[in-house]
Amino acid sequence: MKDHLYKKFLSDKEKGKKSFACLLDPDKLSLSNVEDVIRLSIDAKIDYFFVGGSLIINMMLDELIANIKKQCDIPIILFPGGTNQISYRADALLFLSLISGRNPDLLIGKHVETAPFLKISPLEILSTGYMLIDGGVPTTVSYMSNTYPIPRTKNDIAVSTAIAGEYLGLKLMYMDAGSGAKTSISDSMIHSVSSSVNCPLIIGGGIRTPEACKAKAIAGADVVVVGDAIEKDPQLVIEMATAVHESSQIKAK
Repeated sequence: MKDHLYKKFLSDKEKGKKSFACLLDPDKLSLSNVEDVIRLSIDAKIDYFFVGGSLIINMMLDELIANIKKQCDIPIILFPGGTNQISYRADALLFLSLISGRNPDLLIGKHVETAPFLKISPLEILSTGYMLIDGGVPTTVSYMSNTYPIPRTKNDIAVSTAIAGEYLGLKLMYMDAGSGAKTSISDSMIHSVSSSVNCPLIIGGGIRTPEACKAKAIAGADVVVVGDAIEKDPQLVIEMATAVHESSQIKAK
């Protein structure tokens, strides 16, 4: 079945179960560090590995995915920053449409190029509205996409963008402050968007502590994604995953 992960996203949201994903960027992880991150992620019982980055220039994508597959059955979801970041070894792919920007290539252009390959692939394709939110500093994502992020205080713009994406038929919504963000997406914006759409909501960027992970989940994130902080301190993954899982069923006020 090529829609079992999407059904899991929906089922978990309906049950109020919060999930944690570890984002692995093959360009940033050293060979000595990657084994620790994978091992600790398994021990932490994370829900997903997201794999991808803005560039990926070291050809480690397939190798990294194969390494994870040897050690566990945690779902691996591609979080591609370009058309070259596709591996049939993964379980699924976030088919990202950058709905917060006005770059036609990232709204539909690049998608047309990859669609024929994805059609015949074994990957589960998860159509995802990608919303870049200002994280206080210019990020690789904003530079590479040639788009401006949604201002972090403009909850109304974020809400309207998410609603439009859902009306267009996008199955998931991913709000991201970007790699290296100075500040994470505000809890109030997360709550506003989560309260306005029915699709599962993924939140990432600038999240550095277990307390922040828990706050994002309580605010309305269905999946909390952390990459940079874990790359710097792999031990954090255990506390972060625990904080997110413990926040299940806790409602935002």
